[in-house]
Amino acid sequence: MKNLPQRLDPAAPVSKKEIADQIQSLAILVVDDNQYMRKTVRNLLVNCGIKDIYEANDGIAALDAIRSIGPDVVILDWEMPLLSGAELVRIVRSPGVFPMPDVPIIMLSGHGERWRVVEAVRLGVHEYLVKPVSAKALYDRLVSIMMQPRPVIHVGDYYGPEPRKMIAETLDDTPIVESPPTAVAS
Repeated sequence: MKNLPQRLDPAAPVSKKEIADQIQSLAILVVDDNQYMRKTVRNLLVNCGIKDIYEANDGIAALDAIRSIGPDVVILDWEMPLLSGAELVRIVRSPGVFPMPDVPIIMLSGHGERWRVVEAVRLGVHEYLVKPVSAKALYDRLVSIMMQPRPVIHVGDYYGPEPRKMIAETLDDTPIVESPPTAVAS
């Protein structure tokens, strides 16, 4: 993980150029088993001005890449063979076991069911985005992570960013984002 520039006066307003410079200096690891999705996310990141982009095609390769590259942010798919996104987050968020348990993680999934979002938050994911995603949505999440970092906390079994609000104990399958209707083959 790079040392991002420290501001002399953290209370001073941040210019758009300062934000853009910090975002453009990030090293980002994109983890998705679908080559097309990795390329799409890479293009979105390039459009955001990010130059340092790495890829992994499964969770096992992602663990190795996190250890060797030390990315500033990991963008991770939920559904992957061998090691799912959720399983990967559980491993990464193991202080004392994994060398970079604090790395910010953005879950990028084709699934917007409420239970998945709640589970991702419980696992310690910083942000959850539903595919398809825009460059602006991705950029806004990166800005949020870097410019308004939440402290990492360890409470019971939870290790991750301090939650923004309490998570309701009741889960349902109500989608967070309505999916477009799909055509049914006859």
